[in-house]
Amino acid sequence: MGGITIVGLGPGDPRHLTREAWEVLKGAGEVWLRTERHPIVAELPSHLLLHAFDTFYDEAEDFAQVYDAIVTEVLRLGRRPEGVIYAVPGHPLVGEATVMRLLAQAQSLAQAGDAGLDVHIVEGMSFIEPTLTALRIDALAGLQVYDAVEVAALHHPPLNPDLPALLPQLYSRALAADVKLTLMNQYPDDHEVALVHAAGTPGEQVVYLPLYELDRHDVEHMTTLYVPPLSGVVSFEGLQDTMAHLRAPDGCPWDREQTHESLRGTLLEEAYEVAAAVDVGDLRALQEELGDLLLQVLIHTQIATEEGEFKMPAVISGIDAKLKHRHPHVWGGQEVSGTGEVLQRWEELKREEKGEDRSTLDGVPAALPALQQADTYSRRASRVGFDWSDPNGVADKVREEIAEIEAATTPEAREAEVGDLLFAAVNWARWLDVDPEVALRQANARFAHRFRAMERMARERGLDMVVLDIDALEALWQEAKLAE
Repeated sequence: MGGITIVGLGPGDPRHLTREAWEVLKGAGEVWLRTERHPIVAELPSHLLLHAFDTFYDEAEDFAQVYDAIVTEVLRLGRRPEGVIYAVPGHPLVGEATVMRLLAQAQSLAQAGDAGLDVHIVEGMSFIEPTLTALRIDALAGLQVYDAVEVAALHHPPLNPDLPALLPQLYSRALAADVKLTLMNQYPDDHEVALVHAAGTPGEQVVYLPLYELDRHDVEHMTTLYVPPLSGVVSFEGLQDTMAHLRAPDGCPWDREQTHESLRGTLLEEAYEVAAAVDVGDLRALQEELGDLLLQVLIHTQIATEEGEFKMPAVISGIDAKLKHRHPHVWGGQEVSGTGEVLQRWEELKREEKGEDRSTLDGVPAALPALQQADTYSRRASRVGFDWSDPNGVADKVREEIAEIEAATTPEAREAEVGDLLFAAVNWARWLDVDPEVALRQANARFAHRFRAMERMARERGLDMVVLDIDALEALWQEAKLAE
């Protein structure tokens, strides 16, 4: 009658083979193994005719091709009158990609009217249980399980660092090196981890080591990496819980009273403090101020959650989708010649998202400082080609605006022309690759430092700056400059 029976062989020790699995194997004539590189194989009933798919691993270019080839063959074998018994290490539904593919294919066939491929799963102990025993840890403490191969392919680990994690199938030093680099984006280099070799077999071994040594130790196909949690609350989810607690009935009265509107000023203040830390190059302050700014994101989102407006997953999925849509040269296979083309395509994609009647200048906050707003407007306009052809043209525009100020005859006209001059100066700064906001802040700091030096020198010499003429003040200014 055909069909597919998938048998879990357990972690490797014959004691861990389930009674049901043993009965199925004992009554079978042949068994197809995903791999014969498993300790239990030598302990299977001696009368069995064993076949293995290990040659598929040598012939294919990647694991996806191996899995597809195995699934195709198992489906073919399952259509025979006697069907097929397909045996896999551990539990069939723990880390077995071929089983998931088989189930999906069988379901698709059944939906298409082909009911001749029933799939029966014979459970087996997975690698997880003996690994927990070897490490003496509790799985209910939030244990995370991720395939080491999948983690290695990421740039940032998908792990919650507040919780423990197991990464099985760490089969080579090269893979361990990639996993190490990914984990180091979140965990300290010296974070103690553990390599669990051959869990649940007589050869079981646990080796504790710092993360940076991960690829300096021998590993093989039955090696699992254990990553303990970091101390304290360090995850985004943990911080969300802290904020939700502050806003809860048993939380803080001040936090519970806040609204989007009441927090507006604090949000701007925290953003400026981040910028200030960047300006002075204080990385410790930058770390602290980024935390304060992140707090603003969390409390605004928590308020929105409570009001039924939106939740954090919507915030995160929205920006993630936007980033991927606006970077087709990273996620879409397109090619770009450089930053200029990236910015031009960015504007095109924004218009596509918002509609053709959207302005290039839309989305620039009205609350931005005027200098920064001017710089943003000029950069946006330049992306669609509204710009000078070289810096000399901008310099000529600055001189033209100075002349127009001198020619203005009313306060209103002078105000308008001064504004035009400042806007032209911002454009000139852009052409010179100078951030006008940073340049002016630095000029302000220099002025304040020199002026305070002038005041100090005047006091030391018994001079009153108020009664000094401009020549005397200029002399003090030049002296302050030279003292720097």
